Amino acid sequence: VLWSPASLNKQSISYCTFTLTLWLHVNVVLTDPTLSSAMYFFLRNLSFVDIVYTTVTIPNMLSGLLIAPNTISVPGCFFQMYFFIQLAVTGRGILTVMAYDRYVAICNPLRYAAIMTQPVRLLLITAAWTFGAFCTLPAAAMAWHRPYCGPNVVRHGWCDPSSVRRLACANTSVDSILSLSFAMVALLTTGALILTSYILIGISVSKMNAAERLKAFSTCAAHLTVVTISYGSASFVYISYRVGNFAPEVRVIVAVLYSALTPFLNPIIYSLRNKALKEAIRRTFCRSRRTALSTRKQNMNCCPSSSL
Repeated sequence: VLWSPASLNKQSISYCTFTLTLWLHVNVVLTDPTLSSAMYFFLRNLSFVDIVYTTVTIPNMLSGLLIAPNTISVPGCFFQMYFFIQLAVTGRGILTVMAYDRYVAICNPLRYAAIMTQPVRLLLITAAWTFGAFCTLPAAAMAWHRPYCGPNVVRHGWCDPSSVRRLACANTSVDSILSLSFAMVALLTTGALILTSYILIGISVSKMNAAERLKAFSTCAAHLTVVTISYGSASFVYISYRVGNFAPEVRVIVAVLYSALTPFLNPIIYSLRNKALKEAIRRTFCRSRRTALSTRKQNMNCCPSSSL
């Protein structure tokens, strides 16, 4: 289906707005000295993953809405498929690391700085990226070595693993089992660790007074909201692919909403629920405005005055 140029422009503007919002988050966390704790270090990495994750799929999909048929090379297709899965799993890994960070902040506040040191942060982020590669490489490598006889038409917005698998000329039942197994490992492992962190947080919060409980809840609210949306939408996408009643078009729409909407909501949720981040964004805008006014004033002073 070809979209009109006006519709495509709206989609392009939405994508650009989303990307600029994420880059604003990264810039604020990098430049504001008050946002130097481990939580903001992990948030910066999550924003980076969201930027790359959507860049892998959305631009190519937008071009496909206007140009038909939209083509992509075989290596480009597998490159897109690999990073689409790898970045999704890495995002879950970072959310797991952030849950552990919240657990340490609430359950061991006096030892937080001693536990969440810079080497520990780097180790946790490296573990999240390694876990993403571990859950992605086997299925992607197996799909790469399958024969594809053509016509190689992917009925999806991008090179989705299940859509690419249908194009193979060989039996792909082993591929499906392997892909499902690693998907379950990725979802259940990270989900279990996040759930364990919040159970321990809940036990610790139950022993606090009302004021401390409110403070602990405000600390976890943004992360808990993002986790709920992320895992809830991922579960819905999984169900839509496994239940035969869903039409292929509905599955594509669900997958597109999941891949685009979830990363778009992350910075909005963290901005609305985090007072320190809102203040940092406000300071960044004020600094930018002062810099622009100062530059404009200097340019006006440098201009020679015209004599009558």
